Order: sequence, then structure tokens, then C-alpha cells
Amino acid sequence: MFTIDIVLQEIPLPISVQRKEEAAAENLYQELMTAMRSGSADLIELTCDKDEDKKVALKGNLICAISINKKSGGMAEGRIPGFFATIADK
Repeated sequence: MFTIDIVLQEIPLPISVQRKEEAAAENLYQELMTAMRSGSADLIELTCDKDEDKKVALKGNLICAISINKKSGGMAEGRIPGFFATIADK
């Protein structure tokens, strides 16, 4: 399972969605990067492979950071989301 964390301007916590396959996670990453580069305020609707009822829509011009993380079977629920996970591990 791959987790894609999306940080939006002026929102301190990331939005997270999961993809089962690496290729799907990479495709979503590229789609979000394209939205960031274009600066368009078009809506991007995201779904989650882990929780199929989870949906979120966001404006592409509000995205300021994206991270992809591979979730291994040993990772517990105490995982810190987003970019600060690496700092917390040290």
C-alpha cells in the first residue's frame, strides 16, 4: 500500500489517500505535480483504495507539497503522517 500525502496552503495537516499499486501512486503523484505547475484552480477529486468510501476534492492551485510513502506491514497506527515522519524517526 502506498500513501500519498498532500499538503495544502494554510492547512497544517496533510490530506492522505492510499493506492494499492506503485504505478497508480506514481500516476497520482504526476497528476498532482501537473496541477501544481499549471496554477489552475480546477478541482481534483481523489478517492482512496484503502477506504473506498473516502473522497476528497481540492483545488490544484492550493497544493504546495506532495509525498509518497510505501506502507510496510510492520508499520503501526502510530505513524506520523507527511514529511515530518523522517524527522521523528531520528
